[in-house]
Amino acid sequence: MKTIRLTAAQAMVRYLGNQMNEDGVPFLAGIWAIFGHGNVAGLGEALYHAKDTLPTYRGHNEQGMAHAALAYTKQQARRRAMAVTSSIGPGATNMVTAAALAHVNRLPLLLIPGDVFAGRGPDPVLQQIEDFNDGTISANDCFKPVSRYFDRITRPEQLLVALPRAMAILTDPADCGPVTLAFCQDVQAEAFDWPESFFDKKIWYQRRIRPDAGELVRVLDTIRAAKKPVIVAGGGVHYSGACETLKSFAEQHGIPVVESQAGKSALPWDHPLNMGPVGVTGAASANKVCEDADLVLGVGTRFQDFTTGSWALFKNPERKLVSINVAAYDAMKHGALPMQCDAMVGLEALSAALADFAFEVPSESLKADWFAAVDPLTAAPDEEANALPTDQQVIGAVQRASTNDTVVMCAAGTMPGELHKLWKSPRPGAYHMEYGYSCMGYEIAGAMGIKMAQPDRDVICMVGDGSYMMMNSELATAVMMGVKITVVITDNRGYGCINRLQMGTGGAEFNNLLDHAYHVTPANIDFVQHTASMGATSVKVASVAELEDALQKAKEATAPFVIVIDTDPYPSTPDGGHWWDVAVPEVSERAEVNEARANYLKQLAYRN
Repeated sequence: MKTIRLTAAQAMVRYLGNQMNEDGVPFLAGIWAIFGHGNVAGLGEALYHAKDTLPTYRGHNEQGMAHAALAYTKQQARRRAMAVTSSIGPGATNMVTAAALAHVNRLPLLLIPGDVFAGRGPDPVLQQIEDFNDGTISANDCFKPVSRYFDRITRPEQLLVALPRAMAILTDPADCGPVTLAFCQDVQAEAFDWPESFFDKKIWYQRRIRPDAGELVRVLDTIRAAKKPVIVAGGGVHYSGACETLKSFAEQHGIPVVESQAGKSALPWDHPLNMGPVGVTGAASANKVCEDADLVLGVGTRFQDFTTGSWALFKNPERKLVSINVAAYDAMKHGALPMQCDAMVGLEALSAALADFAFEVPSESLKADWFAAVDPLTAAPDEEANALPTDQQVIGAVQRASTNDTVVMCAAGTMPGELHKLWKSPRPGAYHMEYGYSCMGYEIAGAMGIKMAQPDRDVICMVGDGSYMMMNSELATAVMMGVKITVVITDNRGYGCINRLQMGTGGAEFNNLLDHAYHVTPANIDFVQHTASMGATSVKVASVAELEDALQKAKEATAPFVIVIDTDPYPSTPDGGHWWDVAVPEVSERAEVNEARANYLKQLAYRN
């Protein structure tokens, strides 16, 4: 057996660079790195020599780097991914939130935090967490609950097993998620005689799980017995590459489709069978179809509470639930009749067996009524009104400036709900919403990751002032790397979304908007100066008309372009939507809370 002598870090980098996807390109498009004493000597040296085959990118915050990596793989529908490495201690724990985001969204992410010395000679090493009762624990144990696979590399030869296991999880359609390889810093530098065959190029094919024959028959029988079915399209439709298959299935069998946050853009917004967004932030047209449905056919959805209206949306007492999902865990949720399989092959199998079997297509008036109600909200306002623009009007301006190549993206705050209701996605991938973990601070880094994944797309990041302040440092990274994104910061002076929720549950306005928080000096953040200081071209606009002009200028920019606009924190789209289970206090001195509690109990009784 031929061998080659390499350090453990060199071996890891060489192995990872030779793992290919089924298109014959490296599965890992690069590695984000912030070096510290826990990874600079070992991994840093190895990455330097591989920088032409496995590019290394430097960010400003470990969580931000991981968010960029996650947006990259989400926009790539998991066909490619990225790795992220940090030192030990705070650099490592900065990535835990991103690991949770990857776990919730079923996204591949390889995390390589440095770890303590396996030999324990210098214990406690700088930044080491000491457990008084367990000498094997380090800060990296925080990753265990939010990793699909976790391993601590304490010997070089452990990589012979750990790396193939990591790749198997990263490329598995059902178990896909974050992998953490905590890499002891002394081990990174240790040499070992590796089998040369370990570094042979390997292709990881997309596994398409086919439905069990019995499950297929039972689902077919359930569909044939239905009268008013509806399809709930989730993110799994995109991950499977099944958008065209879903379109053909819906058309052939006359079944309306509604879209979750992750599933939005599976069908074009104006497709006759696309009834729109579903659930708490859904369209009246979509929710009406779901309320009446006697069969809810989930395709690649986790049936999260925003999708199901906390399970109060599906009101038909005869309603049956079918879940087509590649993961058994999701396929079995809430007593669903499962069909565990890939979305594409599952729909193809159903369609082949159903042949010409079709339902009556819902009335087109449902969609027409919905757009008649909400289109005026996004229309350009009368500038003489002299009022703060609404988020809906901002969305309208961005929509009018968008093209077929635009990707609008967001993650948290007011915009996800408004975009879910109002944004008109022309094709798959035109809508990128991280709403599984709804992580504030994802937006700037995420926009950069999207642009890296699809350089020809026009990426528009919609972010509120609150989420921007959570994490914005990767704007400087985008400037440095020449990654052109457009950022629209809607400044409503605080957490407007949660302020409205607080009011809706009877609470007084408290600690959400900046003016309602404790302060000695009123907050006065200049977002134009802040973003410009990081190298972006930044402008502030005073009206929707000025916003539209700025969006046209942004198209000509070659570097990050930031537009700041003050918005009204109170309005939200009144049409559509559905109840969401947010527990209201049983006892309060406020009459408003007691009233909200009474309404809450009514909703609970209706659901139960």
